[in-house]
Amino acid sequence: MITAVDVNAIDDRLQEAPSFYRTPVLRPSLKDAEEWCEHLATTHYENFHVATVLLPKALRRHFYSVYGFCRTSDDLGDEVASTEIATRLLHAWRGMLHECFATPEASKHPVFVALQPTIAECKLPREPFDDLISAFERDQVYTHHESLATLEDYSRYSANPVGRLVLLVCGYHDERLLQLSDDICTGLQLANFYQDITQDWARGRRYLPADQMQRFGVTDAQIAERRFDANFKAMMQFLVEDARARLTRGQQIEKLVDRDLQTTLSLFAKGGHAILDGIAAQGYDTLRARPVVSKAAKVRLLVGALGGKLRAALLPKRSLAR
Repeated sequence: MITAVDVNAIDDRLQEAPSFYRTPVLRPSLKDAEEWCEHLATTHYENFHVATVLLPKALRRHFYSVYGFCRTSDDLGDEVASTEIATRLLHAWRGMLHECFATPEASKHPVFVALQPTIAECKLPREPFDDLISAFERDQVYTHHESLATLEDYSRYSANPVGRLVLLVCGYHDERLLQLSDDICTGLQLANFYQDITQDWARGRRYLPADQMQRFGVTDAQIAERRFDANFKAMMQFLVEDARARLTRGQQIEKLVDRDLQTTLSLFAKGGHAILDGIAAQGYDTLRARPVVSKAAKVRLLVGALGGKLRAALLPKRSLAR
């Protein structure tokens, strides 16, 4: 398997990246590239690993390659010394993505070597991959959101492509299903933003929409001072219910996909609801402390998902148009 030790800047487009993400001297074999992506997926983010375990085994290598792209894109934008370096790296990464689609034999990075059979077998378009890079480029310059509409637009690039890729890898191309997935992904993205208000503020970012802050009489100074009051509570109640409505609307998708995917999508949506429940449980005061989903709640979610997986194994498969 490829390791960081093997990686050198012969292809110097990623020479400013963390060493683990630089391009190998030689094009790796498909087996080595897929192992690289699997290692990244199973060691970097526990929740993603749990979700892939719930999906059909035959598709896991495709999800590992998609995750490899998403994780690398995120870290090229977030784990470097400056916005200037991040912008250069993301520009180079986009060029390598386009190369993967146009002349796949030229690709040498393990992500793009592993992605090639996924793109071909699952008939994946380039757009969702391009959109994710655009989201990470926006993060370098756009740090304060003016409205719920701008948050929706941000999620259209940062979160929704991930859900769409999950559906496409599973063989679903119907636009209605893709839009329901967008609702879940946007709702989950907003829940994460509202959970991390003070942490994002410390990083120079504000994902609370200015139009709603103005509507409810909340100021940037109030966030900086962590000053909770009735106005802030009313705003958070509105935002939590808006995000919850998106998750609930998107959950209609669970009736329209096969049981394997239904279990995973249900876990994603319920995870979003659990975050929103955590915000409500502390009286909507997200300035005092970051709301968390307790270990007990996580266990309940996982047990419920595994129970759904078991039921799916025992019941006959549905035949659904894709």
